Amino acid sequence: MFYYVSKIVWFFATPSNLLISLILLGLILALFRRLRRFGIGISLVFALATIAFGLLPVASYILLPLEERFLPFRDDGKPVDGIILLGGSVEAADSASRGMIVSNESAERVLDTIQLAHRYPAARILISGGGGTVFGDGAAEAPIIAAYLKSVGVDPARILVEDRSRTTSENAAYSKELAKPREGERWLLVTSAWHMPRAVGVFEKAGFPVTPYPVDFRTGGGSNNHRPFASISEGLRRLDLGTKEWAGLIGYYATDRTSQLFPGPQGSAAGGSASR
Repeated sequence: MFYYVSKIVWFFATPSNLLISLILLGLILALFRRLRRFGIGISLVFALATIAFGLLPVASYILLPLEERFLPFRDDGKPVDGIILLGGSVEAADSASRGMIVSNESAERVLDTIQLAHRYPAARILISGGGGTVFGDGAAEAPIIAAYLKSVGVDPARILVEDRSRTTSENAAYSKELAKPREGERWLLVTSAWHMPRAVGVFEKAGFPVTPYPVDFRTGGGSNNHRPFASISEGLRRLDLGTKEWAGLIGYYATDRTSQLFPGPQGSAAGGSASR
């Protein structure tokens, strides 16, 4: 129930959807003579807000604390027993219909996992990602990624496929059930940097300690974060992304899916170094 409610609520609360809805509301109100000035005013205010949120670096300021919560991973020479790749980088339905992998802008999750698979040849690779659609089961992402890893030379015997999860909390629960991690094992968690705090929080809550391996950064360094976006659509897309992730952190904490509101590094296992 939480899954369906959260998906439906977020559809209407997504900043870009909300801004457009308010503009349309103003235009509808403007059709009534007594509310014409009021409706036009609402439409104008939120049209300007849409432009401002799309061009100004508001989204970068929202994403930056998420992406800087965990430092990039550095190989410290310690053995790695497993690598967990969270879904969200492949368009499963499009991949299934095309007969080839179709990635999105989070493709670094898959690319870095391939790199790690070669760097740690003894490590198991767990791919977690089922269908994530509200209506219907949807195509599962994990089997598609698994097939791609096999096609680029990764030993199929190393690959574990978890294709039931639809949320991050289910990623953690089903991954633990499948991997059966032993005490002292070291598992790298590969996901987008902006998603890492929530992901680490739910894995820790599930009793599956992980070492963060953040990828897919959406913010740059230094003054780059203060630059305006080149297009309104780019700024709004990142605004939606950052706002959704903060809402997810609050929702997961409120429903006891994480032990902290803003999970962060806890000792050497959760941290990294500023260089990879």
